Amino acid sequence: MAYAYDDQNIFAKILRGEIPNNTVMETDHTLAFNDIMPQAPNHILVIPKGPYVCYDHFALEASDAEIADFTRTIGKICAELELQPGAGGDGYRLISNAGENGVQEVPHLHVHILGGRWLGRMLQKAD
Repeated sequence: MAYAYDDQNIFAKILRGEIPNNTVMETDHTLAFNDIMPQAPNHILVIPKGPYVCYDHFALEASDAEIADFTRTIGKICAELELQPGAGGDGYRLISNAGENGVQEVPHLHVHILGGRWLGRMLQKAD
């Protein structure tokens, strides 16, 4: 499948420095920053610097270096925030929405790291 990337989305503008962010961590391939409308005490958005629309697009087309960097950055953030279960933390949730049914609002891959409180059930049974 061919993905059409919109380079005017808010995360593309953040990556270009047109919109400020509260950076948590930055690497060669990844940017992580605090969500401006946090849903938990820890709410970090992690985005690849490359033009990927959603997770499957990234998984299929990103380089091995981009994938490893993105994944390790998520792990490092969870460790730094002491969210890791079994390592003193009480756990966390990763969310990445894709497409209309997934309620993706920004067409640039982003993973939410949520933690710092009990998060409840992820989904309710649909009618």
